[in-house]
Amino acid sequence: MTKKSGSVSSVVGADGRLWPTYREALVVWLRVALLSFGGPAGQIAIMHRIIVEEKRWVGEARFLHALNFCMLLPGPEAQQLTVYLGWLMHRWRGGFAAGILFVLPGMLAVMALTCVYALYGKVGFVAAMFFGLKAAVLAIVLQAVVRIGAKALQNSVMILLAGASFIGIFGFDLPFPAIILTAGVVGFLTSHSGAKFFVAGGKEKTLDNAFSNTRDTILGDDVPPHTSPGNANVVGISLVLLGLWFAPLFVLIFVFGTGFVFSDIAVFFSKMAVVGFGGAYAVLAYVAQAAVETFGWLEPGEMLDGLGLAETTPGPLIMVTQFVGFLGAFRDAGSLNPLLAGVLGGLLTTWVTFVPCFLWIFMGAPYVERLRESQHLSAALSAITAAVVGVILNLAVWFALHVIFRTVGLFQGFGLRVPVPDLSTLDPIALSLVVAALLAVFWFRIGILLLLCSAAIIGFGLYSGGLINF
Repeated sequence: MTKKSGSVSSVVGADGRLWPTYREALVVWLRVALLSFGGPAGQIAIMHRIIVEEKRWVGEARFLHALNFCMLLPGPEAQQLTVYLGWLMHRWRGGFAAGILFVLPGMLAVMALTCVYALYGKVGFVAAMFFGLKAAVLAIVLQAVVRIGAKALQNSVMILLAGASFIGIFGFDLPFPAIILTAGVVGFLTSHSGAKFFVAGGKEKTLDNAFSNTRDTILGDDVPPHTSPGNANVVGISLVLLGLWFAPLFVLIFVFGTGFVFSDIAVFFSKMAVVGFGGAYAVLAYVAQAAVETFGWLEPGEMLDGLGLAETTPGPLIMVTQFVGFLGAFRDAGSLNPLLAGVLGGLLTTWVTFVPCFLWIFMGAPYVERLRESQHLSAALSAITAAVVGVILNLAVWFALHVIFRTVGLFQGFGLRVPVPDLSTLDPIALSLVVAALLAVFWFRIGILLLLCSAAIIGFGLYSGGLINF
């Protein structure tokens, strides 16, 4: 349905509210980007809170369906989720806008802090503000685990699958893609056998029953016409993105050849964009080893510093690659000014890292939307939803251990690979901040922006008072 509002046509959503205009959507996506701290778990939690609970653009089932698909792709799933949801609401330009805005604040923040780092080393008061932010982000992540888990795990089989996913990745360090693909196979075969654990109509309360409120969202249950493969111009957009991705790579190799720092950056991070399954933490081990041992772009301790910058600035955690590319070019600048070379190296890294993310979504999303109409394939994605809850819980526990304890080791034996904190390194100040943040979120229900600002101010105050040092 379409209504005229002045000279502008406005589409009426399934819940009777006007579809958000493109400009309104830009404001919302920028807000999501500015508040997206804490790695993928924190970013997904904030996105869920704003897009699903507050704005009611999409329902739980639609959100998780998109998330399940993004979890299967190489690259940062939170950024790809914004592209998917932006595309659902406002076609390809909405996807581009959402994805670019999600990356932009973090890119600028990491670039500025990397310049300071390269010229002057660590800056204590900045680290202190981030110290406070970590506690707030942990509270937001735990709230997301509780909310998504309570709504998604609506029968005993899904709870068991989520538990198995958590144990597999946390206790046995099983590959993330293997967990997700196994869950999908379980869901598909279970549905194909006639069992209804992951589809509507089962003996127990199922995912579709739990998400009946989808009809009360702006998008509703329908598949928008522009999302069909025929209307989405999949081939045209994919060719454009392939050209944008490979153009700098081919130009650099043709003009300067291999062994040139910018050529190495373009080739290496393009390769990472293709093989980067398993989330940022899995990819960063691969990046760190190559950056330190193969290319010699930075030292091991500097890689940890870069990870700290990326963890405590908004946007995808994989933005640490910009830090790596910056230092690599900064230290091998040739005839260029080192700072200029560093900025160019960082921008090149970001380009070849994130352009493929748009490509994967625009190539696959139109077909994935159609999967919602297949009972068996929908069941497979519903099973992946349960596994994703376990994965998010794993990220939350991992994040909590590294926030509250200064040192976290690894127990290995009997097939287990379990992170174990050194109890003697418990940080009482960090623990106090986490408890305060949890009370603020669960008991007082304060807003995200107020929580994050308060946490940053408290961190700065503790540093100024000499209670914490960096």
